Amino acid sequence: MILLDTHILLSVLGQVDLSLPPAILNCVKSKANARISVATIWEIAIKYRLGKLKLTVPVEQLQDLANDQNITILPVRVEHTLAQIGLEPITNDPFDRLLLGVCAVEGMKLLTIDKALASHPLAWR
Repeated sequence: MILLDTHILLSVLGQVDLSLPPAILNCVKSKANARISVATIWEIAIKYRLGKLKLTVPVEQLQDLANDQNITILPVRVEHTLAQIGLEPITNDPFDRLLLGVCAVEGMKLLTIDKALASHPLAWR
């Protein structure tokens, strides 16, 4: 199973125009088991409300858009926040650390284009 990071989700939902590498596009399209964390929706909502992110739909519709793409939204669990993620990522972003915690607990790989996360052992390659 794969966990989509924020950039990948926004691209899949048509909210940002990213030129995703073909390998990532194929991975997303071929996986009926793509997941996101509710923390990703939370991060998007924060950036949207601060004016740092423009969306083509109201932020309240993101859950419906994800459901339309058969993307399962996982809740944040205590275990996700306490998980040992192995090597520390080169980031201070708490959302990135939480996504890695979800991957560690749920046995998933993080699908990301973030250079600070792409080399992490829990990242999809």
